[in-house]
Amino acid sequence: MREREWCPPWPIDLALALDPHRRGTGDPTLRTAPGGAVWRTSRTPDGPGTLRVALVGGRAGGGAGGLVGSRVTAAAWGPGAEWMLETLPALLGDGDDVSGFVPGHDWPTVLRNAARRYPGLRIGRTSRVLEALVPAVLEQKVVSTEAWRAWRWLLGRYGEPAPGPAPEGMRVFPEPEVWRSIPSWDWHRAGAEAVRARTIANAARHAGKLEAAGGSADADRLLRALPGIGVWTSAEVRQRSHGDADAVSVGDFHLPSLVGWSLSGERADDARMLRLLAPYRGHRHRVSRLLGLGGVRPPARGPRMPVRDYRSF
Repeated sequence: MREREWCPPWPIDLALALDPHRRGTGDPTLRTAPGGAVWRTSRTPDGPGTLRVALVGGRAGGGAGGLVGSRVTAAAWGPGAEWMLETLPALLGDGDDVSGFVPGHDWPTVLRNAARRYPGLRIGRTSRVLEALVPAVLEQKVVSTEAWRAWRWLLGRYGEPAPGPAPEGMRVFPEPEVWRSIPSWDWHRAGAEAVRARTIANAARHAGKLEAAGGSADADRLLRALPGIGVWTSAEVRQRSHGDADAVSVGDFHLPSLVGWSLSGERADDARMLRLLAPYRGHRHRVSRLLGLGGVRPPARGPRMPVRDYRSF
């Protein structure tokens, strides 16, 4: 076991920092323990690792049921322990530059209110592209609950047990070679059809190049060159792997309406959403996250999203 402490220069909220990496209830790679400590596993460049993060002197915060504090304690196990502790500040948003973000919409005041309510929001980065890519591909064309069930099933079947005293059932993301070797019948049992299975297996063949991508723009170019990966999937990956605060999830089923209703009082499509977000270039994903936390959603009417949505991602 290895340990470290870190004092971020802002009051950190673990839920705000780490919830983007949680894929539904029961995610085998991320768990929150009683008391607020968060456990996370990763397939690091040095091998599998388990990380436990907690706050010292935490108090109830404005995040998704999280605690806010000013000092982080962490412990890690496995071959990847040292790497996970070294990259902990980046995971929690230390490299996120918020200096140019000014939430100044004249009307309504939704964005300003959300920014005031969640001052600890930072966009962290995992530096692990394939770990963000696989669940993003599983979320293509289906509702989240179906994708998360597939994620749990595949990790339970092919992930390895988490090193150290992790909560029961936690698993480590499989090696790229494992994703390439999963037979068609297990993809079917997981609920992932052939298109998504081929997309993941092909991306795993290029894992070395993807992980070596220098910046978010380079990663975007490499990702979108792969069959089955479009602007939505690339953005969802880079938000997490590279901490890209400007990567907009164009093509998302819910986001345009949320942004449109929050910033203009009207529904919006992707094109209008991008126009509304244009004043915040460099921080458009940050704005989307703030509105997801404290924005205004349109009245619920009309058809709900189907279980399968056959738009291009």
